[in-house]
Amino acid sequence: MVNGASSAGLTLRSWPTGGWIPTQLLRVSDHWIGAALVSLPVFLEAPWARLAPWGATLFTAVLVAAGILLERSGERHLRVAGIVLVGFAGSWLGGSVFWGWCRLHPLWHLPIEGFALPLALAGLGGRWRLGCALYLGSLLGTAATDAVIALTGLMPLWPRILLAEPTAAGLLLQQAGLELLQPFALVVLAGAAGLLLRISFWIWPLGQAGRIAAAALATTLAIDGLFLGAALIAPRWSGLI
Repeated sequence: MVNGASSAGLTLRSWPTGGWIPTQLLRVSDHWIGAALVSLPVFLEAPWARLAPWGATLFTAVLVAAGILLERSGERHLRVAGIVLVGFAGSWLGGSVFWGWCRLHPLWHLPIEGFALPLALAGLGGRWRLGCALYLGSLLGTAATDAVIALTGLMPLWPRILLAEPTAAGLLLQQAGLELLQPFALVVLAGAAGLLLRISFWIWPLGQAGRIAAAALATTLAIDGLFLGAALIAPRWSGLI
């Protein structure tokens, strides 16, 4: 959507300032479409996969089919949206498998989410590079989040929260949130956030694929911030309980 950015009041050489409105798909930049997609797993996929893992997993086929149909359309903006959607489908599939069947094993999270890493790396030079960029940006954000959880010693709380009754799980999640407000954890958080932002600024000028990956990283930071806030204030809205 390089040509469509000006109609949305955005410049491609600066960080975006708008959001994604589904009814105005043709008037927004591609990186914001990707950013909107990256937010879905946190608020929709994890609860869905826990309740109906097969339904969430099979929904991947719907995403891929919709993406291919859009990619084959004559409208360039829709083609780009379709390519990005196919890339998102890879993240969705990995997340559905993990949250559906393997959620009690946090060390499996990144390997399962990264199942398509070789394919995404190979695809960066082809027609699906924008989808690959979205997948890789999302995966890097996931890796950073998991690293923070591990470095701050919160990994053992992960299965305990998921196995506990709702009330106890909420208390455990609040405990985890409070642990992240301790000095050492705050240093780790700040370091991880700074690194991701630095990477985002570095890859932003590298063309359309770079902008999409950078937007995915920036969105991951925003979502992690919202998740921490939910864990402290309203654990039931976190998607984990």
